[in-house]
Amino acid sequence: MALKKMHWFGMIAGLVIAAFGFIFFYKDEKMLFFLLGIAFGVVALPFVMGFALENKKGQKINEMFLEFTRNLAESVAAGTPISKGIVNTRKNNYGVLNPHVEKLANQIELGIPVDEAFQTFSKDIGSSVVKRAIALIREAEKAGGDIDYILDSTAKSISEVEKLKKERKSAIYGLIVQGYVIFFIFIGIILIMEFKILPLTAGVGGFGGFGAGDDFSATGGADKLNPEDFSRPFLYLLLTQGFFVGLVIGKLTEGSIKAGLKHSFILMIAAFLISSGVRLFISGG
Repeated sequence: MALKKMHWFGMIAGLVIAAFGFIFFYKDEKMLFFLLGIAFGVVALPFVMGFALENKKGQKINEMFLEFTRNLAESVAAGTPISKGIVNTRKNNYGVLNPHVEKLANQIELGIPVDEAFQTFSKDIGSSVVKRAIALIREAEKAGGDIDYILDSTAKSISEVEKLKKERKSAIYGLIVQGYVIFFIFIGIILIMEFKILPLTAGVGGFGGFGAGDDFSATGGADKLNPEDFSRPFLYLLLTQGFFVGLVIGKLTEGSIKAGLKHSFILMIAAFLISSGVRLFISGG
C-alpha cells in the first residue's frame, strides 16, 4: 500500500504523542505506557482505514462490473460486435470502474485485440470475481461462441455471488454482535480477576503451605505473589484475543481475513484503552 497523506499524518501525530509522553511522563510508567499505546493506535488507524476503504472499493467495483457486463451483453445481443460494444459502454457512468473501462475502450480503439485488452483490464482491477468473469469472456471470444449468452450468464453469476455475500453478511449479523459482546464480557472478567481477585493473593507465598519446619518456610518461602506482575500478561492476552476474534469476524461476514483487520483494530484498541485506563485510574485514585 502506497503511503498517502493520511498515513503520514497518522505517523506524525503518533510520534508527537509518544514524544509528549517521554518528555512529561517519563517517570510515570503507567501513564507513559498508556500514551504510547494511544500513539501506536493513532499510527495504525490510517492503515486500517486504508484496508477498509480498499475492501469497500473492491465491493463497489464488483457491483459496477456487474452493470458493465449487463450493458455489454445487451449491446452484443443487439448485433453489435463486442469490440464496438466495449467502446460504446465508455459513455456510461460506472463510478470507480470508469478509469478501467476508459482504458479498455482506448486499447480497443488503438487496435489491441479484445483478448489482450480484457487481460490487462482484469489485471489492473485485481478482483477475483472480475478475473473469473473475464476468463470466461476471453475464452468465449476466442472460441467464437455465443458471446452474448456468455456475457449474460456471467452477469447472472456475478449477481448471484454478490447476493449470496449480502445474505450471508445479513444472516450472521447476530453472530458479529455476539462476538463483540462476548469479548467485552471477557474484558470485564479479566479486569475483575486483576483488580479484585489477584489483590487477595498479595502476601501469599508460593511455598507457604510446606509447614513451619520446612526449609522453604524457614527461608521465607518463594517470592510473594505481586498482582502488578500479572497486569501486562493480562493485557497481552486481551490484545491477542481481540486480534484473532476480529479476524474470525471478518472471515465469517465477508469471507476474507483481510476484511477482519478493522474488527481486530477496534477490539484491540478497546481492550487497551479499557484495561490501561482502568489501571491508570485505580492507581491514580
